[in-house]
Amino acid sequence: MKLLSGDLQSHLDSGATTMCHCWLLVRHDGTRLGFTDHDLDLLVDGQLYEASAGFTASAVSASSGLAVDNLDVLGALSSSSLTDGELAAGLFDDAEIEIWRVNWMAPEQRMLLRKGNLGEVHRGSQGFSAEVRGLSHRLNQSTGRLFQYACDADLGDTRCGVELSGSAFSGTGTILETVESNLLFVDGLQAYEQGWFSRGLFIITSGAVSGEVLEIKSHQVRAGKVSVELWQRPAQSLEVGTTFSIKAGCDKQFATCRQKFSNATRFRGFPHLPGNDFALSYPRRDGTNDGGSRQ
Repeated sequence: MKLLSGDLQSHLDSGATTMCHCWLLVRHDGTRLGFTDHDLDLLVDGQLYEASAGFTASAVSASSGLAVDNLDVLGALSSSSLTDGELAAGLFDDAEIEIWRVNWMAPEQRMLLRKGNLGEVHRGSQGFSAEVRGLSHRLNQSTGRLFQYACDADLGDTRCGVELSGSAFSGTGTILETVESNLLFVDGLQAYEQGWFSRGLFIITSGAVSGEVLEIKSHQVRAGKVSVELWQRPAQSLEVGTTFSIKAGCDKQFATCRQKFSNATRFRGFPHLPGNDFALSYPRRDGTNDGGSRQ
């Protein structure tokens, strides 16, 4: 049950209301953006809410249990604060969002309808749709460390400790040819063996989407030609001559950590953890285990 201020309750009881919706987005970099479905900009508690931004919302589902409440926010890419490049670059991923019901004649009269985080974002040619997840979705997230074979550190972070700035694990190059916008033939990486940059990062350093960071699916070397395949397409097609920087990838396995990065002492997984094979194995007369298989 929501508690309303006396002035807002009186306004709603009057039968003739001047209400609108306001959305407040707070990105992880601290950027705060406000939007409203009113036909004029609104200043609410010091925050400017931009009108005519193309924001609409679906019906909100609510429950008294722990199920995740959600709705969809639809938007047209007409606001100067919402650009296709920023959406593609993930700047709005998991951003906090507040949905308010505001009296536009007296903006101090307002009530919070829903608070949560942006989930999956789908982009189209003229707009986007974003899932808004309720606060209870945090209960579905893993907290703390998991006991698993693979490393749970990000390559190059403080827990990993690998220095990626040197030429051994990073490089630069130029795009020679694009195929379906996410398969690129490049120049500048001939000195690296095949697969060295698979699962790594591809950073665009020139052009309209300079600064966009994309994950690498595979790095191939065939007949002297070097290709880089990206998991996702960039926000805009990359032109021939676009420059980039690139960082090596890691498959999170102990052998890779030891052989590729010489970093076995800081491996953040549990490679010797007994698994299903150990649980299903049984002793043999020669003192060994059968490896978990019964013939």
